[in-house]
Amino acid sequence: MFAKLIARSPIDGFVIAIMLAVLVAALFPARGAFAEVLDYTVIAAIALLFFLYGTRLHPREALAGLAHWRLHLTILTFTFVLFPIIGFVLAPLLAKIIGQDLSAGMLYLTLVPSTVQSSIAFTSIAKGNVPGAIVSASVSNLLGVFLTPLLVVWLMSTESGIHVDASSITKIMLQILLPFVLGQLLRPWIAPLLARYAEPTKYVDRGSIVLVVYVAFSEGVRQGLWSLVSAWQVVLMTIIATVLVVVMLVLSGWLPRRLGFDREDTIAIQFCGTKKSLATGLPMATVLFAGSQVGLIVLPLMIFHQVQLILCSALATRYSKRAPGRPDPADIAA
Repeated sequence: MFAKLIARSPIDGFVIAIMLAVLVAALFPARGAFAEVLDYTVIAAIALLFFLYGTRLHPREALAGLAHWRLHLTILTFTFVLFPIIGFVLAPLLAKIIGQDLSAGMLYLTLVPSTVQSSIAFTSIAKGNVPGAIVSASVSNLLGVFLTPLLVVWLMSTESGIHVDASSITKIMLQILLPFVLGQLLRPWIAPLLARYAEPTKYVDRGSIVLVVYVAFSEGVRQGLWSLVSAWQVVLMTIIATVLVVVMLVLSGWLPRRLGFDREDTIAIQFCGTKKSLATGLPMATVLFAGSQVGLIVLPLMIFHQVQLILCSALATRYSKRAPGRPDPADIAA
């Protein structure tokens, strides 16, 4: 009965699980020895998560798909150039509106890579360039393992009061980069096994992220997280996230047409270039911001993730109802 209700819900089941993790952390935060055990468990879970990411991304396929370099360069520019610029420019203003930590969270969400599954799914529904979306989303996550920490060090350590020291860099290397590289090296032997057990592996992925959320918010509760965030701030963040998604969808629809991309490529650019990955962003934040208000920093990303799913789902459905090859400018810029 509960599973059916989740399946019928307009909210993604994964997001519901994350919301439940936040609720459980608020009511029953991990404390004492249990918290210490979970801290070590999260370290292992994050390493496993990025190891699995490494085994799934096929370097040869990504390189082969890079023949359509203009498409991928445009998507990566939206993800790792335009988004960070917007986040960096808005950070001082947002700090005055929603506070320093939440403003840092808004900046952080602009630095994470694109999603993979939902970007490809929405591109497919909208009848866009699915092969291009697969390559671009995969390359975005591949580069994000390296670029996101670098962008955080470059932008956030100076503007947001977040300091990434040498110990954080070491953690990045050991918990993210090393497992990812090992996954790439062992991919020929591990990938067939993971493909055979794809469904259980998906639950390992999502379960690890839910655990990360629970531990991060447990720490936040112990530090008085909910006394630092008001309902009004959550409403403001939802409005800001909605405006940001809409602006990026409009821009990623208008600019590609000016650059001469066809309808299918424009759709791929919209759905890959405007998304931000909760699955990658959450565990990275736990490593990058250890000792800081991690719960406050990841809260904007969680809100943004749900907003982007709702708006992109509506846009993809709208695209799918129109004949391929007959783009409607109003749709593309919607």
